[in-house]
Amino acid sequence: MTDITILKVGGAIVETPESLEQLLDRFASIEGPKVLIHGGGRSATKMASRLGIETRMVDGRRVTDAAMLDVVTMVYGGLVNKRIVARLQARGVNALGLCGADMNILRAHKRTGAVVDYGFVGDVDDVDGKTLQGLLDEGVVPVIAPLTHDGRGQLLNTNADTIAAETAKALVPFFGVRLIYYFEKRGVLLNPDDDESLIREIGHADFERLMSEGIVSDGMIPKLQNAFDALAKGISKVFINETEIKP
Repeated sequence: MTDITILKVGGAIVETPESLEQLLDRFASIEGPKVLIHGGGRSATKMASRLGIETRMVDGRRVTDAAMLDVVTMVYGGLVNKRIVARLQARGVNALGLCGADMNILRAHKRTGAVVDYGFVGDVDDVDGKTLQGLLDEGVVPVIAPLTHDGRGQLLNTNADTIAAETAKALVPFFGVRLIYYFEKRGVLLNPDDDESLIREIGHADFERLMSEGIVSDGMIPKLQNAFDALAKGISKVFINETEIKP
């Protein structure tokens, strides 16, 4: 079975020109089929501020009202996505920018029943792995923005880490899948301000302990939750930068 690399890159990387160029150099050098899934939250926050729209975050996730949905659609599906696609094309990578509505690859439903009303935020129901496989077999490299749709015309803001995990799971029947979450830190750190405090391996029991101690918090929580879920669904290897995630 052919191996595939699914790389999810965080907003701080894609929003800094030097780090983005370095990331895309590394991504372009990966052999075999690959998928890039990106965030762009900081760019969305900056754009919202310019437009006078308040940004609200709860547990590392963005609350998305109608005005914020317009912002993230413009920023994620437009500016950030197409900037990455253009730069990959310059490196000889036949990239195709997509969101969940394109080719119906990512179907979701609007989150309901949560303590917090996240607004137009989607929870993924289905990823069309067969369609993605067809693109990959043709040498196309999908570049996926963190937007899904509900099949009834409604776009939904969806956590990019979740999209990466769900996309990886959908490709398990067709490839040996390696999932990498790439962001500005070396990996999961005991001290967020010290890259030398890297945790090289982390299991689920470690995660529960570190979360209870407040060492793992905010956006790292959903990232690790998605990583463990991906392992449980058949992903061969999962990394958060240099930290390998174990069952």
